[in-house]
Amino acid sequence: MERILVIDDSPVQANLLKSILDDVYDVTMVHTAESGLHYAKTGDYSLILLDVIMPSINGFELLTLLQKESSTRHIPVILITSLSDFQNEERGLTLGAVDYISKPFHPMVVKARVNTHIKLYQYRAQIERQATLDQLTGVANRRYYNTISLERWQDAVRLGVPISICMMDIDKFKVYNDTFGHVAGDKVIAAVAGAASARLQRATDLFARYGGEEFVAIVLGGSAADAFEHMKGIRQAVENLRIPHNETVSPWVTVSIGGVTLYPGPRDSYDTHLKIADTMLYDAKRFGRNQVVWYSDKMELWREHK
Repeated sequence: MERILVIDDSPVQANLLKSILDDVYDVTMVHTAESGLHYAKTGDYSLILLDVIMPSINGFELLTLLQKESSTRHIPVILITSLSDFQNEERGLTLGAVDYISKPFHPMVVKARVNTHIKLYQYRAQIERQATLDQLTGVANRRYYNTISLERWQDAVRLGVPISICMMDIDKFKVYNDTFGHVAGDKVIAAVAGAASARLQRATDLFARYGGEEFVAIVLGGSAADAFEHMKGIRQAVENLRIPHNETVSPWVTVSIGGVTLYPGPRDSYDTHLKIADTMLYDAKRFGRNQVVWYSDKMELWREHK
C-alpha cells in the first residue's frame, strides 16, 4: 500500500483528507511544518499533501526545504490551499509542487488527482529502477555502481569506518560458453549473481555486474578478516549451486574472488584500491581458481587454500 503524508495545521482538514484517502492508501497526518519535514525524511512516502497556510513555516517555505533535501526532493507534493489566485499557484508550481487542490475539498477531485500522481510516481520509480539494474541478472548495473561506489567510499572517509572492495569472476567462463552455448552462459551469469547478491543484503552493501562474467562488491564496515570470511561464504554458495562445467576444467561452475579492506583517508584513491582488488582476483586465478585472496591496508594477506 502506497504511503501518503498529510501536513496540515488543522486536524479537522487533515482528518477529512485522511477519510477520503485511507480506504486505498496508508495516510499519516502531522500538524506542523517541522514534524512534516522530519516525517518526510524518515518515512517512505509516495506523495505529500501540504497545506499552504501554516504558522511558523508556511507551505511554500516547507516545499523549498523539501526540494533542497536529497532524501525528500523526489517525493511529489500537492499543495492544499484556499488561495485561488494565479500568482500563488504559479509560485507553488515554480517551487516544485506537482499540483494544487483547493479548499473546500471535493472528494472525487482529491481522489482523482492523488491517484494520478501516485501512478506517475510509481511509473517514474519503475523507470529509475530499470535504469540502475542489469537486465540479465537483476543486480545493479555498471552505471549505478560507478555512482554508488564513490558515495560508499566518501561515507567511509567521513565516518572513519573500513570499506571492502571486492572483484569476482566466473572461472573458465569462455570454456563454459564454448561448451554449452551463450544462452546457457547467460543463465549461469544470472545464477551466480543471485547466489552472491543474496548474501549482500544490507542497506550499505553494493553488488553489481561489472561487465561480462565479472562482478564487483562494496561492503561498508567490518574488518578485513570479516570480509574475507564473508566472501568465502559467497564463493562456497556459488559452488553449491552444482552447475555442471566442462569436465576437463572443473566438475562445477565456480568463482574466484579478490579484494581489499582499508580505512580510507582523504588522500586515498578509490581507483587505486579497486586495482588492488583486481590484482587479488588475478592472484586467486593464478593460484588455482575457486578461492578467495584478500589484502588489508595493514599489509595482511589471506588466501583460501583449496
